[in-house]
Amino acid sequence: MKIANTFAQMKAARAKSPGLVGFVATMGYLHEGHLSLVKLARAENSLVVVSIFVNPTQFGPSEDFKSYPRDTERDLAMLKKEKTDVVFMPSVEEMYPPRSNSWVVVEKVTDRLEGSFRPGHFKGVATVVAKLFNIVEPTNAYFGQKDAQQVLVIKKMVADLNMNLKVIAAPTVRESDGLAMSSRNVYLNPQERRAATVLFKALKLAKTLRGKGESSAEMLRQKMTSLISGEPLAKIEYVSIADPETLEEITTIDRPALASMAVRIGKTRLIDNILLE
Repeated sequence: MKIANTFAQMKAARAKSPGLVGFVATMGYLHEGHLSLVKLARAENSLVVVSIFVNPTQFGPSEDFKSYPRDTERDLAMLKKEKTDVVFMPSVEEMYPPRSNSWVVVEKVTDRLEGSFRPGHFKGVATVVAKLFNIVEPTNAYFGQKDAQQVLVIKKMVADLNMNLKVIAAPTVRESDGLAMSSRNVYLNPQERRAATVLFKALKLAKTLRGKGESSAEMLRQKMTSLISGEPLAKIEYVSIADPETLEEITTIDRPALASMAVRIGKTRLIDNILLE
């Protein structure tokens, strides 16, 4: 497994592989959700590249950039076990040199949900992912469906800018009690960890109601909101039933819909979603 810290090192490692290149972009502190993407990339490509970079431009002023969990030694051991070929670990200075003033902005789909609560977040995401795509030049890039809006933004960017790669969304990986795996789960104390299962319970409720024929999106939002509000440690930021392509809220579920939410459990902000057929 090769470690690349500079663009030149990454380009040199990439040039040695004429076959399919699978890429997984991460901010480190890896879990089984990340590893499921690496496994998928390994199965479908001749070269697998994983990036570890905590991207400062996607964090707001009051967010957790400095305290975001990091454990590089652990991450590298996990990636080596999965037979990763190259790990790209650039510095902030390498990714954003002095006088770097160019940004990638994806409009409309970034206005809602996460975009409305985290101004500038998706500008940082789109920019860093575009830079990583340009550096790694992957054939296939793998992202987790847990970050459904992020996946939509990246797919939109790739299509609009005619980037020559395929973006693949893999299913959300969950703990045994349904909590979506996330690096930020480490922030939860035992009481908060138990409370956090309310997110998946609300999503399951929406799926059950939809399965019984409920077509009112507002009814589903109300039922989900009521369930989450019953958890004393939970503070809702949003509960959404939206079109999965535009993220516009819908009134009648007469097509696939994305049920999603952002909820604070104590000081930890968690997101989750599920597709309603």
